[in-house]
Amino acid sequence: MQLQVLDLADEAATTRLAEDLAVVLKPGDVIALQGDLGAGKTTLARAIIRALADDPDLEVPSPTFTLAQDYRLARFPVFHFDLYRIGSPRDLIEIGFDDAIRSGAVLVEWPERAGDELPADALTLAMSQGAHADTRRVVLVGDPSRWERRLSRSVAIRAFLDDAGWSNAARRHLNGDASSRRYERINLGGQTAVLMDHPVEANDLAGQARKAARAAAKLAENTRPFQAFALALGERGFSTPTVFAHDPAAGFMLLEDLGADTCVAGQPPAPIPERYATAIELLAALHAMRLPDTIPDGCGSNYRLPAYGLDNLVAEVSVALEWGFPLMLGRPVDGEDRASFLALWRPLFAEILAGPVTWCLRDYHSPNLMWLGDRQGICRIGLLDFQDTILGHPAYDVVSLAEDARVTVAPDLETALIDRYVAARAAAEPGFDAPGFRRAYWILSLQRNTRLLGTFARLLLRDGKPHYMKHYPRIWDYLDRAFQQDVSRPLKLWYDAHVPRAFPDRMDTSDRYGIAPD
Repeated sequence: MQLQVLDLADEAATTRLAEDLAVVLKPGDVIALQGDLGAGKTTLARAIIRALADDPDLEVPSPTFTLAQDYRLARFPVFHFDLYRIGSPRDLIEIGFDDAIRSGAVLVEWPERAGDELPADALTLAMSQGAHADTRRVVLVGDPSRWERRLSRSVAIRAFLDDAGWSNAARRHLNGDASSRRYERINLGGQTAVLMDHPVEANDLAGQARKAARAAAKLAENTRPFQAFALALGERGFSTPTVFAHDPAAGFMLLEDLGADTCVAGQPPAPIPERYATAIELLAALHAMRLPDTIPDGCGSNYRLPAYGLDNLVAEVSVALEWGFPLMLGRPVDGEDRASFLALWRPLFAEILAGPVTWCLRDYHSPNLMWLGDRQGICRIGLLDFQDTILGHPAYDVVSLAEDARVTVAPDLETALIDRYVAARAAAEPGFDAPGFRRAYWILSLQRNTRLLGTFARLLLRDGKPHYMKHYPRIWDYLDRAFQQDVSRPLKLWYDAHVPRAFPDRMDTSDRYGIAPD
């Protein structure tokens, strides 16, 4: 099916097209570059590879004589084939064509020589000379189910950037989060920004399942909550990205780039204690404030914060019943075990819901905390990913940081962070209930890490994102810490009886799912 027809006026337009393709390319994709000699196939392939590598000077030789070139890039491997000199489609086996498709993305010049060996869902770019010597016409043909949504979204982003005054800006893929949101770093003459792409969920079974799961967890469905909290937190003295441009209907935002300096360092990454200390002081300052339940959304109306209730606390731990425990057990959890598991949580959740309430940012951990060294005090923490903020117990975000799911927080650092938070709250509020807070901390440690056992398994099995499984051993370690507390004894006994620690030693997730360990 013909998807788009583009007229490229010059080499800059070719580079724009290459970047628009590179940011949406995925492993398993095949781009077939079709056209006569001099049509610009190699030029476009070279521009796509350089965009993927984020290196405009990368040496990208034509594979005319070698038949294939491979590039082991940070995102995924890329393979560049020139099939002009092959004798027949059977030769593709010898040059590793099928293996390349299985392990990365593939660019193919002279794809017609592949015959029936070219995948049916390849994206074909038919290139031809335009009206003038430097112009090219490109007709994009492909399987709509694989390509149409991605391509139309990428074209719409380019139009959004043009309207925002960022015409001809370079686009580079940024690692995203566990949601359906995508991110790009935008560069125009050395000035950078971050593009957030928050699309409406696809109306298929998988999209409906994701939407239902987010509704149960009371997660943001569009960009309005992000803008609301960017403004509300900024007005209260916290460092949030300035919103340069916003199209709430399309789900696009152009945001201030807070840089790449985080609160972790080393390989594998580990917390920088002084920065985590500043991050915990930020939470203490936020939680000491009187915070409203309704805020302006920056779009002409108000946003009312959702609140944690028994329904979604139960829904969150139930993710472990639906995805995490079945993965570990190799079978579904039966009805009686489900009932006994949820019954143990109800009195604990009653304690949490009877406790104090504040703004829970919910994803308050290392990927979302930037270090702004040129600022002072708690303003040195740049906040990201706060659109899912909910009214809930203040201990939740303390757990998110002190038991960071992405990096290992050592027990002594965890204790120091809790103590620092309690001391700051007690100094600001003489009546602060420190013992009650510590008890709530361990309840929410159990709740959050149980949920993550299910969430990471769901990302693997439903969404095809296996790399989160490398965090499983860390989540188990945090659960073991919580199991040492008196409040957790009934749940510890349930886990011991129903979730065998023999889940291949709980430590081989890297080998099982083909991912590198931390």
